Order: sequence, then C-alpha cells, then structure tokens
Amino acid sequence: MHSNISIFVPHVGCPHKCAFCDQNAITGKQKLPHKEDVERACLQALGQVDDIADTEIAFFGGSFTAIPREYMLELLSAAHKYVGEGRFRGIRISTRPDYIDGEILDILKSFGVTAIELGAQSMSDEVLEANERGHTAEDVRKASRLIRECGFELGLQMMIGLYKSCREQEDETFSEIMAIHPDTVRIYPVVILKNTRLAELLESGDYEPMSFDEVLSLSARALGAFTEAGIRVIKCGLHASEIVEQDMVGGFYHPAFRELCEGLLYRLNMEALLDKAVEEGRLPENKNAVFAVKKGCLSKAIGQKKANIGYFEKAGFKVKMTEENDMGLYEVRLLDELEAAHRYSMYNKKLIKRSRVCGCFYCKKHLPPMKCRAG
Repeated sequence: MHSNISIFVPHVGCPHKCAFCDQNAITGKQKLPHKEDVERACLQALGQVDDIADTEIAFFGGSFTAIPREYMLELLSAAHKYVGEGRFRGIRISTRPDYIDGEILDILKSFGVTAIELGAQSMSDEVLEANERGHTAEDVRKASRLIRECGFELGLQMMIGLYKSCREQEDETFSEIMAIHPDTVRIYPVVILKNTRLAELLESGDYEPMSFDEVLSLSARALGAFTEAGIRVIKCGLHASEIVEQDMVGGFYHPAFRELCEGLLYRLNMEALLDKAVEEGRLPENKNAVFAVKKGCLSKAIGQKKANIGYFEKAGFKVKMTEENDMGLYEVRLLDELEAAHRYSMYNKKLIKRSRVCGCFYCKKHLPPMKCRAG
C-alpha cells in the first residue's frame, strides 16, 4: 500500500499571495525543515513503514520549486540519500505550474524525484485571475506536458468553489483535467481562512459561495469520474489541521468530506437503479430492495451515520445491502427477489432453521421443515 513520508515546507519564497491563502499564518506556525529534519524523518520511517518500496518522501505545503534554490537543493540532497537500493521509491513534490521548466525538471530528476503535483486549482483563466493565482490555464497544460515528457508521475490539484467560479467554470476545470488525464488528483473544496482576500470578499458580500450541497455534488461527480477513468484520487477534502479549525470563517470543510462524497455516489447509483426498477415494474409491492456493492465498501454505501438508509426510508423504501467480489468501486447492483431471498438465507441460517415453514425459491411452494432437504 502506497504511503508518504510527509515533510511540510511552508510558503518560503512563494511569489504570490493567492486569494485563499494566508501565508503569514501558515509560515508563522510551522518550523522550516532543514537537512537534519529530513534525515531524521527518513531514518524514523525506515523502521516503521511496512512497504518501503512503495513509499515516497513527500515535500508538501508550498511551491517547492519556487523556494530559494540553495534551500531546495539542501532538502533534495538530504532526501536523495534515502532513495533507491532497498530504500524508498522516490521523492514527491508539489509546486506551481509556472515554476516548471526544463532546467528545474533536470535537477529534480537527478535527485530522484519521481512525482510532481501541480496546484492547478482551476482551468478557467477568469477564476485564476480573480483569485490572484498569477498563472494561466495554459501554464498548467504546458507544465503537465513537460512533466510527462520527462517521465515523472503527474498529479493535479483542483479547488472547487473558488471566487467567481460557478458550475460552468467547474465543468471547464473538470473537463480539462480529464483531458490531461494525470496519474493522480487532489480535490479540495475551498476553505475560507481569516486574513485572506477571500475572507474580505466574503465579509463585504462580493463573494457568495455555492451551497455546501452543490460543492458536495460537484466533488462527488469528480471523484466518481476520475476513479472510473483510472485517475487515482489521493485526497478529497482538506486535511484537518489546527490552522483550519482556528482560522476558518467560511467555505466547505468537513472532517469526513470524502466519506460524504462516496456516500452520495452510492446513493445516486442506487437511486437510478430503483427508478428503473419502479418504471419497469420489477420492485416488490412492499418496496423492499437489496443492493450488492464491492466487498469492503459496505460502510461507504450505507453512508455516514447510515444517511443512505435513512434517505430511502423517507422515500418509502426499505433498503438492505450486501457485499460481492468482482465489483467495481462505487458500482451497485439491484438484486431481484429470488437472488435477494437466497442471499438472505445464506447469511441467516440460524434464523431460517428456527422457522416452522420452508419454501422453494423457484415455485415458492411452502412445506414443513421435515420434508425439506435443507432442514
């Protein structure tokens, strides 16, 4: 299972103050890592990580290639000692798309960097400008091409619900990222921190964020489509932190945001199957329905705090769920009456044996247990 040794590099040298970022708060609360810190983290992880061959040293938190060159080389040199030859798989960095060029990529390659994540955030130039990103959508396209040509794993980070972004701009970003088809994606709903431009716009009334449900719907759609397209979604929702908890004044933060998205995906897929069954007259009169989902995904399908069970109960349906092998993530199958009954009997043998009546799945004839072979 893939894992990261995460080393947070605050926004030292970041050339822009984006509308959603409070650099002073982040930099002031985080100690700058140095060579010794990197080596200490790597040595500690060597004795703790289960699968060293699938582990990367990850420099997160800012625009890695925009920090002072000498400092960047110090961090890379320290990490490079722990890459290859029975040690970690490589180094992962995150940076801005306008701080990628041939020279930078040659340096990163020489120090064992394997994956580069770009903070695209949006693929709408209008939204990028309004949020003071300082780069264009074309910068994202160009940097993505260069990264791919040099053999790095490409990751893109997107933000949903930015200032001046509505469904049209979100669709544009989604379509462009699908077209680039990165190896990985991070989906971040916008969180508005105090002391940022977004906080000022929110307070003045110039920024009217989308509803939470709309952002949840957009995020769930992206999660489902990227997954189906073979693009690994390595993060969905902002990581919980002291900064978020203390400084958030608005936006779309939830500690289990990905779980909400997955629950919504399953609910929508189940709803579509129920609608079709009702339309075709295949649903029992008592409106009982049994859905099969991928093994290990039962809790996702049930939803956070059994939200999906409650949702269908309000609509008059009694829904149960079971697991199956050989199903895709977020895939749902509606079992017919016979199959649902058979599945029930398989997992409730003790209850069935206590019954005074047995029956045939095929002819539905009832008979006493002593005449039933299964009895």
